[in-house]
Amino acid sequence: MSLTRLAVDRAAEGRPVRVGLIGAGKFGSMFLSQVPTITGLEVTCIADLDVARARTACAAVGWDADRTRGTAFVEDGAALAARDDVDVVIEATGNPRAGIAHALAAIEAGKHVVMVNVEADVLAGPALARRARSAGVVYSMAYGDQPALVAEMVDWARSTGFSVAAAGKGTKYLPAYHAVTPDDVWRHYGLTPEQAAAAGMNPQMFNSFLDGTKSAIEMAAIANATGLGVPEDGLAFPPCGVDDLAHVLRPRELGGQLGTMPGGTGTVEVVSSLERDGRPVFRDLRWGVFVVLEAPNDYAAACFAQYGLPTDATGRYAAMYKPFHLIGLELSVSVLSAALRGEATGAAEAFRAGAVAVAKRDLRTGDILDGEGGYTVWGRLAPASAATNATLPLPIGLAHKVEVVRDVPAGQALTFADVRTEEDAVVALHREALQIDGT
Repeated sequence: MSLTRLAVDRAAEGRPVRVGLIGAGKFGSMFLSQVPTITGLEVTCIADLDVARARTACAAVGWDADRTRGTAFVEDGAALAARDDVDVVIEATGNPRAGIAHALAAIEAGKHVVMVNVEADVLAGPALARRARSAGVVYSMAYGDQPALVAEMVDWARSTGFSVAAAGKGTKYLPAYHAVTPDDVWRHYGLTPEQAAAAGMNPQMFNSFLDGTKSAIEMAAIANATGLGVPEDGLAFPPCGVDDLAHVLRPRELGGQLGTMPGGTGTVEVVSSLERDGRPVFRDLRWGVFVVLEAPNDYAAACFAQYGLPTDATGRYAAMYKPFHLIGLELSVSVLSAALRGEATGAAEAFRAGAVAVAKRDLRTGDILDGEGGYTVWGRLAPASAATNATLPLPIGLAHKVEVVRDVPAGQALTFADVRTEEDAVVALHREALQIDGT
């Protein structure tokens, strides 16, 4: 039965799905804009550190006065999770520590969790998902964001009998972007600092999209949810348009760029919308997601060509893709799936990959790290095998406001031994997640 029908039935019974939103930023606002037109779903409470901003966001997306008055506004996300009038908690703060705390509070209160906060998911997703299962609730990726969309495509491919060679997304990338700081980010987006400020755009957040950090976080989330492998040296970001996905993202022995993954699994990868010399890629996939399939037999390979799929020269590899994603505008799919089907739209099964902090410049003892998109570090995708007791990599999600205790050269990944950190509940949960290998 469709989600729409299930939601309509709940509305007819006078039992709409009741949602609590934590974080009324861009993602949350996009979700709020759709709420008035979704039968069987209502937002009962919104938590934001700036309640006035949250009310303004509701007005900006077109909520009328009656809907706003009928919604509770609070500052504390944990208090929202404890409310009796909330069935599903959406965590959309973007702060990994806050996201983990809110998810734990929601699970303890018996609420489903839709984790928009991919930063938190990559830090502790397997441990949070295990706690949710034990509590009889759903812990889910956020539909509309790339990780959930890619996980859906991978599941579709496997459910139809195909092997997945590669899956991921597109982005704008050049190697020099790893060193970009918030001071010079806007020229890469074709904006002036004044234009960005007028639009309310946060330079550090947008820089995390540019410098490779967000791509690493999202691909780690996909690997942890699907079992796809992770390149040992991190993402390669090959320039590639939609017509060439099956050609570029096939094994090296066939002329592609994919190495062999342990266990014969496929791999996650991100394709660039720019050639290495800065020229635009023809028919790029900057805003979209993809999966590259391998045909299990000659008959299926012949069908690829018969039905117009773009294939490689052998005809055995083909690509499917979605050219766009609409993030918060699609988020209700996760909410309704959790509440009405008891099913996640993707969730971490094991810790297979993380996003580790890498020095953007030479770091000196006493420097303070400033996290994703900042001046000091960027996030690089790394397989779980990179984590050992002796050299435990520092996740980018924990590289916030921590002091460097010894010099680290530019380009080197940081470890916990390089910084001064407290062994608090979040660090402990990350270490717990590291031990969940899916076996």
